[in-house]
Amino acid sequence: MSTPATATIEGTGTKPADVVVRGNASGFLQEIISGAHQLRADEPVSAGGGDAAPGPYDYLLVGLGACTSMTVGLYARSKKWPLENISVSLRHSRIHARDCAECETKNGMLDRIDVEIGLSGALTAEQRAKLLEIAGKCPVHRTLKSEINIRLRTAPSGSLRQIGESKIQ
Repeated sequence: MSTPATATIEGTGTKPADVVVRGNASGFLQEIISGAHQLRADEPVSAGGGDAAPGPYDYLLVGLGACTSMTVGLYARSKKWPLENISVSLRHSRIHARDCAECETKNGMLDRIDVEIGLSGALTAEQRAKLLEIAGKCPVHRTLKSEINIRLRTAPSGSLRQIGESKIQ
C-alpha cells in the first residue's frame, strides 16, 4: 500500500478524503486508506473475488458494531455501572417488505441488519434495558436510520497519479 490519505494532494488545493479506496479493474480486491490506517476489501470467491479481506457489507457491519459497542461502553462508564464486556453480533440480509410488520415500506425488498448485544457484568434488568436503548443511539446507527445524501462526482484529471495508483496486482 502507498501514500496515506493524509498526504498533500499536490497542485490541487484539495484536502484529502477521510477515506480513500483504490483498486484496479482486474478484480475486486481494494486498498483502503483511512488516515494512518491501511486496510483491504474483497469479495468472497462465490461473488468472483479472492476472499482476501472482508467485503463491503462486512465493513458496514463493522462500523455499526464498533460504534454500538463503544457507545454502550461509554454510557456504562459515565454511569459507573458494572459492565465488564460487550459483544455485538451483526448479520445483514435482504427481506421482503411484506414480511416486516414494523417497517413502513410494504412492497419490494428491504435491507435488514440484525444486531445481538451481549453484556457481561453484574447489571440489573433495568441497566440492561437502558444499555439496549442506548445501543440504538450510536452515531452510526442514527446515520443508517436517517436520510442519507450521497453525492457522486468524477475526480479531477490526474488525481490518481497525485494520490498514488493502487499497488494491487
